[in-house]
Amino acid sequence: MLVPFVVTLLAGDSPPSGAAPNTAASLREAAAGLFTVGVGISDRIPQHPADWPLLTRHFSAVTPENCLKPNPVQIAEGRFNFTLADAFVGFAASNRLDVVGHCLVWAKDDRTPPWFFRDGTNAASRELLLARMKTHIDTVAGRYRGRMAMWDVVNEALDDGTNFLRASGWSAACGEEFISRAFEWAHAADPGALLVYNDYNNELPGKREKQMRLLQALRERRVPVHAVGLQGHYELDRIPFEDIEEMLRAARGLGLKVVVSELDIDVVQRWQWWADGGKRREELARFDPYRHGCPPEILERQAEQYGRLFRLFRKYADVIARVSFWNLHDGQSWLNHFPWERANHPLLFDRTGRPKPAFDAVMSALK
Repeated sequence: MLVPFVVTLLAGDSPPSGAAPNTAASLREAAAGLFTVGVGISDRIPQHPADWPLLTRHFSAVTPENCLKPNPVQIAEGRFNFTLADAFVGFAASNRLDVVGHCLVWAKDDRTPPWFFRDGTNAASRELLLARMKTHIDTVAGRYRGRMAMWDVVNEALDDGTNFLRASGWSAACGEEFISRAFEWAHAADPGALLVYNDYNNELPGKREKQMRLLQALRERRVPVHAVGLQGHYELDRIPFEDIEEMLRAARGLGLKVVVSELDIDVVQRWQWWADGGKRREELARFDPYRHGCPPEILERQAEQYGRLFRLFRKYADVIARVSFWNLHDGQSWLNHFPWERANHPLLFDRTGRPKPAFDAVMSALK
């Protein structure tokens, strides 16, 4: 049974210090008629009332960070745990927030419970692995039938190198079949949900070509894939605007929607962590330039780039179904911890929930 939650500030509760009051301009209202504005949020949002005013004022859709991923949901075969997911979905329903289910199949071995791929001491056969996937999708998507606006059905299946699909237990046993089957079974379990293939760097030319090949093949076989998800974890001064536009044009050509599923703009550029074989990691692990605050000139550059991005999204509003930020405000961003610990400032709201220059730039672009 799903547990309802209602956003009501209790005696003594208050929003984050300095948070935008309810009279402030609203992202969700500014984007009305264009696309849904969402946010990836803590699984435990029902227990964090201080976050509710900012969330419900500005966002129309929520994605749970972890509680619907395969690993916590079915850590052992047949043992499903929906405690956090039920509470999350109930909270969203009570507050008229759409829910994005993330995700049914994650095509990475380290993100899938190991038992999926084993049959005793042997590797699971194609038939066994597909049967397990069907049971998982039937159970999870079926539980929330009619309550999810969208599902990320398959996550990160494309290879970053020269191969087509990422090497995994899924691709080794099933080839491309696990992808088409996942979408077919997700549609059968929850026929009203928009079904998304989600990945990262898939606007960049090499991976974009693979993605369009995959999506075109699925569409030709009448597999019910409805949208492609661009994760959108960008870095300041390194946003591939032209490639994003090319991806939007390509999706339009296939008759697919696009969701920007996990948007942020990192101001402490992380690309150097992997450069030259990672030889600077010891130095970078101590690099924390904005721990006492982000300089105004950096915030202004970030604002300009957010504004340019949302002007592009507005231009393709007929294609874009949703734009979701990843985390509610700077203090909660995953980029404070990945790939090293540092104070980051990648979102539209600062650590107190106060709008930043980037918020104003996005609002201007939406208007």
